[in-house]
Amino acid sequence: MAARPPGGGDTKEPEAIEFGIAALDARLDEADVSFPATAAELRDALGDQEVPYDAQGRSIAIADALDRVPKQRFENETAFLDALYPVFDEARREERGVIASLRDALPF
Repeated sequence: MAARPPGGGDTKEPEAIEFGIAALDARLDEADVSFPATAAELRDALGDQEVPYDAQGRSIAIADALDRVPKQRFENETAFLDALYPVFDEARREERGVIASLRDALPF
């Protein structure tokens, strides 16, 4: 029979770490944004906010992410998030070092 981990009297669940599209979606919910919207309108509404793109907390400014997207008009929130997903994915891949790449290549 396994022992329970120490509780310390706190029954609160640990908070989840949001990054990438989930973090951006949360920022959109907090901002005064309506769609359809242009990249310029989104920059104005979201300001100079940084959005973490990985669990380590590395982040990218929303304005920089928008600069990497060729599209300048987004019909709805889903189209906006879909357009920025590759930007976050590319940033995660760029930050991965040689050791992480080797670790991924190993069979264990």
